[in-house]
Amino acid sequence: MKATGIVRRIDDLGRVVIPKEIRRTMRIREGDPLEIFTDRDGEVIFKKYSPIGELTSFASQYVDTLHKICSMSVVVTDRDTIISCAGVSKKEYADKRLTDDFESLMETRSMYIYKNDSPRISICDGANAFVKYAMPIISEGDIIGCVACVTSEENPSTDSHSTEAKLIQTASSFLGRQFES
Repeated sequence: MKATGIVRRIDDLGRVVIPKEIRRTMRIREGDPLEIFTDRDGEVIFKKYSPIGELTSFASQYVDTLHKICSMSVVVTDRDTIISCAGVSKKEYADKRLTDDFESLMETRSMYIYKNDSPRISICDGANAFVKYAMPIISEGDIIGCVACVTSEENPSTDSHSTEAKLIQTASSFLGRQFES
């Protein structure tokens, strides 16, 4: 654990303000859930909570199946990092932080389809592939992650009615519904 030197007091309602610098560095947004941990030494630790992180093994099976059956390179993310991937190097993608462009793509709350004249969006820094299709995972009105098909092809063919696009939408919807029950 790293000391920040910042001290805050608890108010009469039991609230503590997390400084803006820390929220910005840790990418904590208004409304983000935080999990609270304690230990015997009296430490209280706040950790960003990722609801989709609980489905990591399930998401991994899902993307592995999409890759094996459809030969798609698929990535599942939460709001900040890559949770699982198939068809791409796990070393290059797994647990990597998302790019700002990809986070902005998620905020649109709609299907993204790469067009030949649009800029290429990388999911994470250092990745040699870019987003071909992406659909945010939405549960109970909140964006909790994204499912994306990535490619390294120079001029990939894209179509909103393609099987790949429909499979990405299906995966996103299915993962989102796992949290609503």
